[in-house]
Amino acid sequence: MEKQVIKKNDTVIVVAGKEKGKSGKVVRVIRKKDAVVIERLNFVKRHLKAGASHGKGGIMDKEAPIHLSNIQLLCKKCNLPTRIGKKALEDGRRIRICRKCGEAIDE
Repeated sequence: MEKQVIKKNDTVIVVAGKEKGKSGKVVRVIRKKDAVVIERLNFVKRHLKAGASHGKGGIMDKEAPIHLSNIQLLCKKCNLPTRIGKKALEDGRRIRICRKCGEAIDE
């Protein structure tokens, strides 16, 4: 298993699957499943039973996770899907960089 480089609030684009070509912000990272939940993408239907906590039952739309192999980070500068590199700064911190344009992704 490779180290995950996608973080919460990153803008990503889906490169494979039924949502291919769409982009959005990462809402949640699920490390055990190597997956992310992207805002307003990959909706699935969930059937809810009526209960005291949520009241009336019915069919609900929910955002489902997408595997990391099916997404790529969207570079803010070149606005293209990119692979991610790492670079060490003088103060010892490591930041993520865009492999296409070399721009720093982390502030």
